[in-house]
Amino acid sequence: MIGDFGQPPKQERYDVRAALCKEYGTPPKLTVDDLQAPVLGNGEVRIEVHACGINFADVLIVQGKYQAKPRLPFVPGGEVAGVVSEVGSDVSNVETGQRVLGMSSQGGFAEEVVIDCRRVLAIPDSMDFKTGASFAVTYGTSHLALEHRACLKSSETLLVLGASGGVGLTAVEIGKAMGATVIGAASTDEKLGIVKSRGADFLINYVKEDLRDRVKEITGGVDVVYDPVGGEPFLQALRCMNWEGRIIVIGFAGGTIQKIPANYLLLKNCAAVGAYWGPYMEKNPDVLLCSLGTLMDWFEAGKIVPHISATYPLEDAGKALATLYERRATGKVVLTTRD
Repeated sequence: MIGDFGQPPKQERYDVRAALCKEYGTPPKLTVDDLQAPVLGNGEVRIEVHACGINFADVLIVQGKYQAKPRLPFVPGGEVAGVVSEVGSDVSNVETGQRVLGMSSQGGFAEEVVIDCRRVLAIPDSMDFKTGASFAVTYGTSHLALEHRACLKSSETLLVLGASGGVGLTAVEIGKAMGATVIGAASTDEKLGIVKSRGADFLINYVKEDLRDRVKEITGGVDVVYDPVGGEPFLQALRCMNWEGRIIVIGFAGGTIQKIPANYLLLKNCAAVGAYWGPYMEKNPDVLLCSLGTLMDWFEAGKIVPHISATYPLEDAGKALATLYERRATGKVVLTTRD
């Protein structure tokens, strides 16, 4: 089984180029080859992929370290943008020829992908395909985390760890769009320059500075912490939370899943909450779709502007993954499949 590829034929078959994970490994490795195009079923949409966004989850998936572990071989990639080339029966939300973004569980590192129509959303003319492939997962994760899980208020202070990364930059932008005071923390001055360009009010280099001391110096404490990093920065941030603060667990890009000292939560009536974006499509799709609608409005109003730091052709999918694996990326890394 290769994602949705290679199933018994239901229609005329042809080949498409795709990046294939044949074995789990570190560093991640992919093989680009011709595979049979995925079969279109009822309620599904075929998309000619122009761009596919790469997320840190993809890096973990091809190493076999993610929550979901696909059966080998498979085609990774969960976020695409392109043109609808075919629709199955019972599809009414999009039509052939429409420009869309799609959110798949896998299969996106390919020239074509087939996705459940409920996971496909039309994009405005002002949004190019690279931007469309950089939008849903990172902005969706951050908006859901800050609005739905943390209930961030305009009067509050937000600390974003890993602020130069794919989700970190979106958290900075969304925090500012929601009216909060935003502190961006990253590991180098170069990365902090990107964070500043996205509107952060204050910056912390947590390699050169003590995170807790610097937060205390800036604001005295923070109301909400957005953490895609984990490890020691999480623990330092937890110690500079305000009364009834909230720390949001997004992921563990630093490689360490920290243990939470519950006494810290107790003493200041703080809360530690998780924000796992993907399952909302099945468990509470209205929350996710409402969030994406808000984000589209903000994009068209110029409040959020995706930062794409690197673009690679499909043939270099392995190199693209390596930029995230080696933590060299700022913002989003995108694969392109067509000129």
